[in-house]
Amino acid sequence: MLRKWIGIGACLLATATVAAAGDDGVTPTEIRLGASQVLSGPLGPQTLQYGEGARLLFESVNAAGGVHGRKISFTTLDDGFDSKRAVENTQKLLGEQKVFMLFNSTGTAQTAAVLPLLKESRTILFGPVTGASSLREGVNPYLFHVRAGYANESERIVTQLKQMGVTRVAFFYQDDGFGKALLAESRKASAAENLPLVAEIKVDPAAPDFAAAAAATVQANPQAVIVGTAGQTFPNYVKAVLATAARPAFYGYSVASLDVINRELKEKARGIILAQIMPSLRNNTIPVVAEYLKLLKAKNPDAPPSASQFEGFVHARLLVEGLRRTGKDLSTVAFIRTMESAGEIAFGRFTAKYSPKSHNGSDYVELAIIDAQGQLRY
Repeated sequence: MLRKWIGIGACLLATATVAAAGDDGVTPTEIRLGASQVLSGPLGPQTLQYGEGARLLFESVNAAGGVHGRKISFTTLDDGFDSKRAVENTQKLLGEQKVFMLFNSTGTAQTAAVLPLLKESRTILFGPVTGASSLREGVNPYLFHVRAGYANESERIVTQLKQMGVTRVAFFYQDDGFGKALLAESRKASAAENLPLVAEIKVDPAAPDFAAAAAATVQANPQAVIVGTAGQTFPNYVKAVLATAARPAFYGYSVASLDVINRELKEKARGIILAQIMPSLRNNTIPVVAEYLKLLKAKNPDAPPSASQFEGFVHARLLVEGLRRTGKDLSTVAFIRTMESAGEIAFGRFTAKYSPKSHNGSDYVELAIIDAQGQLRY
């Protein structure tokens, strides 16, 4: 189905004589952005950090006069990680708020649920927080990814485990669209490396039984567990396992929040390994890292840098770059044409690539370990 977007996109861009609905969100003085995000529940604190990072960049841009004289506004609505609410929120953003573009929406199932609205309204969704391969097959003309996909992260994790000689790997996940997407990618990566999973352990996200999950982990006796979840669920599972005699190594995806893990696990977070799809915040020789740290310090000298906040910042930085390159005559069609002709956009070591054949953005993945100070060491 997604492959059909290639032909649809070419037709739309070649014959677009009617303005996209979202173009109402561009005025002589404003560019209106909006997102349906999970702002409450276990994933809420992490998503709020994404928003803080994006707004840090937008505020800086606005203070300097905006993009070609237009200032950026960003409205977010809470969907509680519910696909139905995500659709309702998106309808409000398009119909009532008249946003030009959807930006940094969260969730795999939630993103999939709003795709028909993108097509119907001819509105772009830029930088959703999901790495699902199902959303990256073919080219949806209205969907632009920034972060590397879960396939990239899974391949990096499993390859590392194989190289270390680990033979018993289990996978823990929450039984929803998000968790199943991570599980599917991990299965593919483990099959490619001939390193089969010894157990697949799940919890109900609505009523998680972490004690039962820990007991299943003990029974599987893995040397390492790939934790396919984020938010509060990640440290709650680790806590439950550490309450037993089992001591596997824990590997997580980039969607796992370092801030939440440190807050909940404290010194027990040491040694957890997380895939990272953004450069290290310790490396201020990378231009986008230096820019983030400078703006964060200027706003609040006492605020600690945040990996999740930095990801939101990079998403916003790439969007602004696209808006600037599009020029004063900003429209949906013009932005798509600009990004598809952009090729590689680089912020130091972090690069994203766009073309008419791919809107997948970055494939940057590194592994980092949490040290004794709660910091990530790459």
